Amino acid sequence: MVTLILPRLVDVSAASRRSASVFERNVAALKPVYWLLLLSGFVEPLLYLLSIGVGVGALVGDLPLPDGRLVSYAEFVAPAMLASSAMTGAISETTFNFFGKMKYMKLYDGVIATPVRPFEIAVGELGWAMLRGSAYSAAFLGVMVALELTSVTRALTAFPAAVLVGFAFGALGMAISTFMRSWQDFDLMASAQFTLFLFSGTFVPAQAYPTVLHWLVEITPLYRSVHLIRGLALGGDGWLWLLDVLYLLAMMAVGLLVASRRMARLLYK
Repeated sequence: MVTLILPRLVDVSAASRRSASVFERNVAALKPVYWLLLLSGFVEPLLYLLSIGVGVGALVGDLPLPDGRLVSYAEFVAPAMLASSAMTGAISETTFNFFGKMKYMKLYDGVIATPVRPFEIAVGELGWAMLRGSAYSAAFLGVMVALELTSVTRALTAFPAAVLVGFAFGALGMAISTFMRSWQDFDLMASAQFTLFLFSGTFVPAQAYPTVLHWLVEITPLYRSVHLIRGLALGGDGWLWLLDVLYLLAMMAVGLLVASRRMARLLYK
C-alpha cells in the first residue's frame, strides 16, 4: 500500500515544482512597465465605483438585500466591482498574454522540451495570473474599507473568495484562448465579458430583470461571483455561498482540464 502511495506523492511533488518553475519564469521576465498595467487594471473598477456607486447612488438611495436589510447603493455596487476586478485581472493574463506566448512567441514549444508538461504549464500560468488578480482584489478591498463600504473582518473574509473568482475566470480564459486563431477573435470575448459585467446583478438586483432574463443571469459565472462576494462583504444569504463556491471550483477544474488538453494537442501536433 505504502509503495503505491509514495510514487504518487513524488509525482505530485515533482509536478508542483515544475509548475512553480513556470511561475518563476514569469517573475524573472517581469519588467517595470508591468506595474503600470497593474495600476490601470485597478483604477477602472475604482472609477466605476466612484462614478456610479457613489455618484448615481446619491440619486438612487438605499437598496434592499434579500434578507430585507437596506444598504447604500455604493455598498451594493462595491462587491460587484471587486468581483469584476478579480475577473479582469485573471482574464487579462490568461488570454492576451497567454495567447501571445503560445502562438507568436512559441514559448511553450521550448518549455515542453523540458520535463514540464502542458497541465503543469497551465497551473503555473494560472498561479501567475492570480498574482495579478489578488493584487487587484487586495487593493480594492482596502478602498472599500477606507470608504466604510465593508468592515475589516468582512474584507478579510471576502479576499479568499475574490482569489477563487480569479482562479475560476483565469482557468476559463486560458481554455478559451486555446481556441483562438488570431487577435481579432478576442473581440468576441471582450464583448461577452462586457455583457457579463452589465448583466450580472452588478448595478441592479437580478430580481429587477424579466423572469427569463433573471434566470439566465443567475447561472452566469460573474453573477455567482458577485453573489458570493456580496454575501460575504455585506452579510446575509446564510449558507447559499457554498453553492457559489462549488460552481466556481467546478469552473476552475473544467477550465484547467480543457486548457491542458488543448495545449497538448496544439504543442505536440
